[in-house]
Amino acid sequence: MENSYNKLIEGNRLFSLSKKNDDPEYFKKLSLGQKPDYLWIGCSDSRVPTNEVTGTESGEIFVHRNIANLVVHTDLNMLSVLEYAVSVLEVKHVIVCGHYGCGGVRAAMGNDMFSYVDNWLRNIKDVYQKYETELQAIGDMDKRADRLTELNVIEQVRNLAKTDIVQKAWKKRELHLHGWVYGINNGLITDLNVIHNEQEDIPAIYRYNVNKK
Repeated sequence: MENSYNKLIEGNRLFSLSKKNDDPEYFKKLSLGQKPDYLWIGCSDSRVPTNEVTGTESGEIFVHRNIANLVVHTDLNMLSVLEYAVSVLEVKHVIVCGHYGCGGVRAAMGNDMFSYVDNWLRNIKDVYQKYETELQAIGDMDKRADRLTELNVIEQVRNLAKTDIVQKAWKKRELHLHGWVYGINNGLITDLNVIHNEQEDIPAIYRYNVNKK
């Protein structure tokens, strides 16, 4: 246990030395602030490190992660991150990125109980129920899980578009929403081409009268 803990501290020391060797001013410049163009809403899975899979540096992507990359309208944590990223940092792109082989998605496909997390996974079950006919037609369970992963991402992008945070931003400037899936088995990202760039991309019932504020 102690060696495992110390491995992280030593890794941090080597990281710091490496960055300073490449650029002696690296951390000084980083400490001056951040102005990322992207907000990444991803899964908590340890196999999907945001900066590594996108080839980006510290400060380029603002990150929020939770189990199965959900955008839930009652999740104050996610909404706070979204508000700060969109309204203060003024990111240009919000990306929901799921991944194939997601344990949360796979768990939501079954009927086993996992205690408190069941309340969270209910959101994925709702996606399954919405697309049940399509999903039930896929006999291979791995392929069914992959398709549910994609559909879950699509629905979370739609949930983003339904927030007043995003809609208020759309009235002022361009803000692009994206749905991606990362392949752990090949390291590649698939763009699902979910187009949500303005209020007209969502049903009228979800469009806020943002001009009244």
